[in-house]
Amino acid sequence: MSEAQVVFAEEQPKEKRYAGFWMRFWAYVTDLIIVFSINGILLIPFKFMNDNIQLDIGFWTVTGIISSIVFYLYFLFMTKSFKQTLGKMIFGLKVIREDDKPLTWSDLLFREVVGRFIHRVFFIGLFLYVFVAFTNEKQGIHDMFASTRVVFAE
Repeated sequence: MSEAQVVFAEEQPKEKRYAGFWMRFWAYVTDLIIVFSINGILLIPFKFMNDNIQLDIGFWTVTGIISSIVFYLYFLFMTKSFKQTLGKMIFGLKVIREDDKPLTWSDLLFREVVGRFIHRVFFIGLFLYVFVAFTNEKQGIHDMFASTRVVFAE
C-alpha cells in the first residue's frame, strides 16, 4: 500500500455497529442486578427502624423513593461519566449521540430519566423496548427522545 492509500484508509470513518436488542437486554439485566445490590446495601438500615414498618410519604414509601433515586442516578451519572454503565462495559457497549458530539446533560436527562420513567411507569412502556429489535439503528424510544444510539465500543 502506498502512503496515500494508508492516509486515505485512516481518514475513512469507522462504520458504527449498533447494539441489538439481546446485547442491550443482557447489559440492562446486569445493571439491574447492580442497582438492586446497591439499594439492598443502602436500604438495610430502614429494616431496623420503626419496628420494620415501612415509612410512607403520601402514596410512596421512603425506601421506594430512595431506590428510584438510586436507579436514575446510576444510569445518569455512569452514562455521563463513561458513556456506559457497568452492564454496558461488560458487554462492550457505549452510548453516543447521533451526531457523534459529546453527550450533554440534556441528552442524558431525556434518555436516562424521562425515557426510563416512561418505560417504567406506563405498563405498555416495558414493551416499547422491543422497538430496539426493529429499527434500523437499533434505537429504543428513550434513544429517540435523546437522539442517542448504543453501539459496540471500539
